[in-house]
Amino acid sequence: MSGDRYSVYQETFMNIELAILTFTMFIIFATFHEYAHGWMAYRLGDSTAKRSGRLSLNPVVHIDPFMTIILPAMLLISSGGRFAIGSAKPVPVNPYLLRNPKRDVVWVGIAGPITNIAWALFLIFLMKTSLFLPGSRIYLKGVPYLFLYIGMRINVVLLVFNMLPIPPLDGSRVVEGLLPDKYSEAYARLGRYGFIIIILLMISGILGRLLFFVVNLIETIFAL
Repeated sequence: MSGDRYSVYQETFMNIELAILTFTMFIIFATFHEYAHGWMAYRLGDSTAKRSGRLSLNPVVHIDPFMTIILPAMLLISSGGRFAIGSAKPVPVNPYLLRNPKRDVVWVGIAGPITNIAWALFLIFLMKTSLFLPGSRIYLKGVPYLFLYIGMRINVVLLVFNMLPIPPLDGSRVVEGLLPDKYSEAYARLGRYGFIIIILLMISGILGRLLFFVVNLIETIFAL
């Protein structure tokens, strides 16, 4: 086997490993994201998520075949493990069971993104403070740092993607809660076109450029 062909195989294998690692971590952090929605709704009076078995950190109950597996897997493979978006199955929320539906729906909507912010900041903290292993001067820039870095990127992508003001993404819940009732109902009806809008943003490259811009901005701010 020639050196060039070996290098190609080695690079392909590494890309597959990276894609599997990224996909696995995506499932984990998406689970935390959805659990946060259910937990917040439960705290505010709506037990729908709990009664439907979604108030759980078991990833299996949050998996949506297309949005959680097929879409991110296709994007990971096509980008060599460098880019993917997706989401878990939305946690069921009945706003009429919330104590203050207009206000509480906003809290439920931002609970998932807040979880992603917390995870991203925690992982950045580890990246900045764990450059040396305890009791030694070994520079930690290998596989452990890569794990932290990938986790950070996944949480930033989940945050930005889900906060887009496109129904039924989390950002739309915030918008609905802030709009007057006569406008929020009309806005919610846009949900039937939400998936089409997201696909158009992906195809046009706008979504990818937005995600990369925010990730690069975070890396610059924290000097990662």
